[in-house]
Amino acid sequence: MSAGNYTNPAQQRLLRMVDLLAGHELHGLAPGEMAKALAIGPSSVTRDLDNLRTAGWAEQTPQGGRWRLAPHVIELSRRYAAGLHADRQVRADIERRYGAL
Repeated sequence: MSAGNYTNPAQQRLLRMVDLLAGHELHGLAPGEMAKALAIGPSSVTRDLDNLRTAGWAEQTPQGGRWRLAPHVIELSRRYAAGLHADRQVRADIERRYGAL
């Protein structure tokens, strides 16, 4: 069975939007800025932002009209770090028990 191409343009666009929003947590970005930076239409930005908001990945800034990543993204990073820490702890326990691998 050969590997297929499962790349989905809409999903790729969402991921590019997440990358674009990263680093703009204080002031956020206006939808027009995102459309220009991603070279997509305003309706795509609106649809994508709504999907990100629904999933807990993006939120409007308190001033409104601008968007930023939601705290959910930071929580993912914390869970990732916790998983790495747990794996290190398991490996250290095994090394103590059996000697260095």
